[in-house]
Amino acid sequence: MGVHPWLVEENCRVMSYAQRKQLSGNPVVAWTMTILVVGGLLYAIVTGLAFNVIKKGIENLKVVDVEQQPPPPPKEPPPPPKDMPKVPPPPVTPPPLVRMEAPPPPIQTVTAPPPQIPQVVPSPPQPPPPPRKVQSAQSAKGDLRTLFDGSQDYPASAQAAGAEGTVRAELTISSDGRVVGCNVTQSSGNSALDSTTCNILRRRAKFTPARDSNGNPTTDTLQTPPITWKLEG
Repeated sequence: MGVHPWLVEENCRVMSYAQRKQLSGNPVVAWTMTILVVGGLLYAIVTGLAFNVIKKGIENLKVVDVEQQPPPPPKEPPPPPKDMPKVPPPPVTPPPLVRMEAPPPPIQTVTAPPPQIPQVVPSPPQPPPPPRKVQSAQSAKGDLRTLFDGSQDYPASAQAAGAEGTVRAELTISSDGRVVGCNVTQSSGNSALDSTTCNILRRRAKFTPARDSNGNPTTDTLQTPPITWKLEG
Protein backbone atom coordinates (compact mmCIF):
# COMPACT_ATOMS: atom_id res chain seq x y z
CA MET A 1 0.00 0.00 0.00
CA GLY A 2 1.56 3.40 -1.07
CA VAL A 3 0.77 6.94 -2.15
CA HIS A 4 1.50 8.44 -5.55
CA PRO A 5 4.77 10.44 -5.45
CA TRP A 6 3.24 13.38 -7.31
CA LEU A 7 0.66 13.83 -4.58
CA VAL A 8 3.35 13.95 -1.86
CA GLU A 9 5.41 16.38 -3.85
CA GLU A 10 2.44 18.63 -4.54
CA ASN A 11 1.46 18.65 -0.87
CA CYS A 12 5.02 19.61 0.17
CA ARG A 13 4.90 22.53 -2.21
CA VAL A 14 1.67 23.73 -0.80
CA MET A 15 2.94 23.44 2.78
CA SER A 16 6.14 25.32 2.06
CA TYR A 17 4.06 28.03 0.36
CA ALA A 18 1.76 28.20 3.39
CA GLN A 19 4.71 28.48 5.77
CA ARG A 20 6.13 31.32 3.80
CA LYS A 21 2.76 33.07 3.79
CA GLN A 22 2.39 32.51 7.55
CA LEU A 23 5.59 34.32 8.33
CA SER A 24 4.90 37.25 6.09
CA GLY A 25 1.01 37.34 5.68
CA ASN A 26 -2.26 37.04 7.58
CA PRO A 27 -2.39 34.18 10.14
CA VAL A 28 -6.02 33.35 9.22
CA VAL A 29 -5.00 32.69 5.65
CA ALA A 30 -2.09 30.60 6.83
CA TRP A 31 -4.31 28.39 8.95
CA THR A 32 -6.76 27.97 6.12
CA MET A 33 -4.05 26.87 3.74
CA THR A 34 -2.72 24.45 6.37
CA ILE A 35 -6.18 22.85 6.75
CA LEU A 36 -6.51 22.48 2.97
CA VAL A 37 -3.06 20.85 2.71
CA VAL A 38 -3.84 18.38 5.49
CA GLY A 39 -7.25 17.56 3.96
CA GLY A 40 -5.59 16.98 0.60
CA LEU A 41 -3.10 14.57 2.13
CA LEU A 42 -5.90 12.62 3.83
CA TYR A 43 -7.84 12.45 0.57
CA ALA A 44 -4.73 11.19 -1.24
CA ILE A 45 -4.10 8.54 1.36
CA VAL A 46 -7.72 7.29 1.29
CA THR A 47 -7.80 7.31 -2.52
CA GLY A 48 -4.55 5.36 -2.72
CA LEU A 49 -5.79 2.78 -0.27
CA ALA A 50 -9.00 2.29 -2.24
CA PHE A 51 -7.08 1.93 -5.48
CA ASN A 52 -4.84 -0.78 -4.02
CA VAL A 53 -7.78 -2.66 -2.52
CA ILE A 54 -9.61 -2.70 -5.85
CA LYS A 55 -6.50 -3.78 -7.71
CA LYS A 56 -5.88 -6.62 -5.26
CA GLY A 57 -9.45 -7.80 -5.55
CA ILE A 58 -9.24 -7.88 -9.33
CA GLU A 59 -6.03 -9.98 -9.16
CA ASN A 60 -7.68 -12.50 -6.84
CA LEU A 61 -10.58 -13.05 -9.26
CA LYS A 62 -10.35 -16.42 -10.98
CA VAL A 63 -12.20 -17.34 -14.11
CA VAL A 64 -13.82 -20.74 -13.78
CA ASP A 65 -15.35 -22.40 -16.83
CA VAL A 66 -18.55 -24.18 -15.89
CA GLU A 67 -19.25 -27.13 -18.08
CA GLN A 68 -22.93 -27.54 -19.03
CA GLN A 69 -24.29 -30.85 -17.80
CA PRO A 70 -26.38 -32.86 -20.29
CA PRO A 71 -30.10 -33.09 -19.45
CA PRO A 72 -31.27 -36.28 -17.75
CA PRO A 73 -32.87 -38.89 -20.01
CA PRO A 74 -36.71 -38.79 -20.16
CA LYS A 75 -38.55 -41.17 -17.94
CA GLU A 76 -40.13 -44.15 -19.62
CA PRO A 77 -43.94 -44.07 -19.60
CA PRO A 78 -45.58 -46.64 -17.33
CA PRO A 79 -46.81 -49.82 -19.02
CA PRO A 80 -50.50 -49.76 -20.08
CA PRO A 81 -52.84 -51.40 -17.57
CA LYS A 82 -54.15 -54.84 -18.24
CA ASP A 83 -57.64 -55.30 -19.57
CA MET A 84 -59.97 -54.43 -16.77
CA PRO A 85 -63.63 -55.54 -16.77
CA LYS A 86 -65.95 -52.74 -17.72
CA VAL A 87 -68.01 -51.77 -14.76
CA PRO A 88 -71.16 -49.73 -15.56
CA PRO A 89 -71.32 -46.44 -13.76
CA PRO A 90 -73.56 -46.38 -10.73
CA PRO A 91 -77.10 -45.12 -11.42
CA VAL A 92 -77.56 -41.50 -10.70
CA THR A 93 -80.63 -40.88 -8.56
CA PRO A 94 -82.01 -37.38 -9.04
CA PRO A 95 -82.55 -35.49 -5.85
CA PRO A 96 -86.13 -35.66 -4.59
CA LEU A 97 -88.35 -32.83 -5.54
CA VAL A 98 -89.26 -30.67 -2.63
CA ARG A 99 -92.81 -29.55 -2.91
CA MET A 100 -93.54 -26.27 -1.31
CA GLU A 101 -97.01 -26.30 0.09
CA ALA A 102 -98.76 -23.05 -0.52
CA PRO A 103 -100.05 -21.45 2.63
CA PRO A 104 -103.81 -21.75 3.02
CA PRO A 105 -105.71 -18.69 1.91
CA PRO A 106 -106.65 -16.36 4.70
CA ILE A 107 -110.11 -16.91 6.02
CA GLN A 108 -112.18 -13.84 5.55
CA THR A 109 -114.89 -13.43 8.05
CA VAL A 110 -117.90 -11.74 6.55
CA THR A 111 -120.31 -10.39 9.06
CA ALA A 112 -123.74 -10.56 7.53
CA PRO A 113 -126.17 -7.91 8.58
CA PRO A 114 -129.07 -9.13 10.62
CA PRO A 115 -131.94 -10.29 8.45
CA GLN A 116 -134.58 -7.71 7.94
CA ILE A 117 -137.97 -8.93 8.95
CA PRO A 118 -140.46 -7.54 6.48
CA GLN A 119 -143.32 -5.80 8.06
CA VAL A 120 -146.50 -7.64 7.41
CA VAL A 121 -149.09 -5.18 6.25
CA PRO A 122 -152.50 -6.55 6.86
CA SER A 123 -154.43 -6.83 3.64
CA PRO A 124 -157.50 -4.70 3.43
CA PRO A 125 -160.70 -6.52 4.02
CA GLN A 126 -162.40 -7.88 0.97
CA PRO A 127 -165.25 -5.70 -0.18
CA PRO A 128 -168.59 -7.27 0.24
CA PRO A 129 -169.89 -8.96 -2.86
CA PRO A 130 -172.25 -6.85 -4.97
CA PRO A 131 -175.87 -7.51 -4.47
CA ARG A 132 -177.20 -10.33 -6.58
CA LYS A 133 -179.23 -9.27 -9.61
CA VAL A 134 -182.75 -10.52 -9.26
CA GLN A 135 -184.44 -8.71 -12.17
CA SER A 136 -183.03 -8.26 -15.68
CA ALA A 137 -183.46 -5.18 -17.82
CA GLN A 138 -186.56 -5.16 -19.96
CA SER A 139 -187.24 -3.26 -23.17
CA ALA A 140 -189.65 -0.47 -22.46
CA LYS A 141 -191.07 -0.63 -25.99
CA GLY A 142 -191.32 -4.35 -26.41
CA ASP A 143 -189.65 -5.97 -29.44
CA LEU A 144 -186.52 -4.08 -30.60
CA ARG A 145 -187.18 -4.98 -34.24
CA THR A 146 -190.12 -2.56 -34.27
CA LEU A 147 -187.64 0.32 -33.91
CA PHE A 148 -186.46 -0.11 -37.53
CA ASP A 149 -188.17 1.32 -40.67
CA GLY A 150 -186.72 -0.38 -43.70
CA SER A 151 -187.81 2.23 -46.24
CA GLN A 152 -186.28 5.16 -44.33
CA ASP A 153 -183.41 3.58 -42.31
CA TYR A 154 -181.83 1.52 -45.10
CA PRO A 155 -178.38 3.02 -45.74
CA ALA A 156 -177.93 4.41 -49.29
CA SER A 157 -174.54 2.74 -49.81
CA ALA A 158 -176.00 -0.65 -48.93
CA GLN A 159 -178.94 -0.06 -51.30
CA ALA A 160 -176.55 0.93 -54.12
CA ALA A 161 -174.54 -2.23 -53.49
CA GLY A 162 -177.67 -4.36 -53.15
CA ALA A 163 -176.50 -5.52 -49.73
CA GLU A 164 -178.81 -7.50 -47.45
CA GLY A 165 -178.26 -9.43 -44.24
CA THR A 166 -179.04 -10.15 -40.61
CA VAL A 167 -177.35 -8.40 -37.62
CA ARG A 168 -177.24 -9.41 -33.93
CA ALA A 169 -175.65 -7.30 -31.20
CA GLU A 170 -174.93 -7.31 -27.48
CA LEU A 171 -176.17 -4.19 -25.70
CA THR A 172 -174.91 -2.71 -22.41
CA ILE A 173 -177.77 -1.13 -20.41
CA SER A 174 -176.98 1.50 -17.77
CA SER A 175 -178.83 1.83 -14.44
CA ASP A 176 -181.08 4.52 -15.96
CA GLY A 177 -182.15 2.26 -18.88
CA ARG A 178 -180.09 3.80 -21.69
CA VAL A 179 -177.93 1.89 -24.21
CA VAL A 180 -174.31 2.79 -23.44
CA GLY A 181 -172.63 0.03 -25.47
CA CYS A 182 -173.28 -1.97 -28.66
CA ASN A 183 -171.10 -4.83 -29.88
CA VAL A 184 -171.98 -6.67 -33.12
CA THR A 185 -171.92 -10.42 -32.48
CA GLN A 186 -173.30 -11.47 -35.88
CA SER A 187 -172.44 -9.37 -38.94
CA SER A 188 -174.59 -8.91 -42.01
CA GLY A 189 -171.53 -8.82 -44.20
CA ASN A 190 -171.93 -5.12 -44.90
CA SER A 191 -170.36 -2.55 -42.60
CA ALA A 192 -172.99 0.09 -43.37
CA LEU A 193 -175.78 -2.25 -42.21
CA ASP A 194 -173.86 -3.20 -39.03
CA SER A 195 -173.07 0.40 -37.98
CA THR A 196 -176.62 1.59 -38.80
CA THR A 197 -178.04 -1.14 -36.55
CA CYS A 198 -176.01 0.00 -33.49
CA ASN A 199 -176.71 3.68 -34.13
CA ILE A 200 -180.52 3.16 -34.22
CA LEU A 201 -180.44 1.06 -31.03
CA ARG A 202 -178.47 3.76 -29.11
CA ARG A 203 -180.91 6.49 -30.18
CA ARG A 204 -184.27 4.73 -29.99
CA ALA A 205 -184.09 1.82 -27.56
CA LYS A 206 -185.40 2.40 -24.02
CA PHE A 207 -185.19 -0.16 -21.22
CA THR A 208 -186.47 -0.77 -17.77
CA PRO A 209 -183.22 -1.11 -15.82
CA ALA A 210 -182.31 -4.28 -14.01
CA ARG A 211 -182.57 -4.45 -10.20
CA ASP A 212 -180.47 -6.13 -7.57
CA SER A 213 -181.58 -8.07 -4.46
CA ASN A 214 -181.91 -4.79 -2.57
CA GLY A 215 -184.27 -3.37 -5.23
CA ASN A 216 -181.76 -0.82 -6.55
CA PRO A 217 -181.34 -0.27 -10.34
CA THR A 218 -178.12 -1.74 -11.78
CA THR A 219 -176.35 -2.24 -15.13
CA ASP A 220 -177.08 -5.19 -17.34
CA THR A 221 -176.30 -6.73 -20.78
CA LEU A 222 -178.58 -8.46 -23.21
CA GLN A 223 -178.58 -9.96 -26.71
CA THR A 224 -180.77 -8.43 -29.41
CA PRO A 225 -183.00 -10.59 -31.54
CA PRO A 226 -181.93 -11.04 -35.21
CA ILE A 227 -182.45 -7.81 -37.13
CA THR A 228 -182.78 -8.50 -40.86
CA TRP A 229 -182.15 -5.95 -43.59
CA LYS A 230 -183.97 -6.76 -46.86
CA LEU A 231 -184.54 -4.64 -49.98
CA GLU A 232 -188.16 -4.19 -51.13
CA GLY A 233 -189.33 -5.35 -54.55
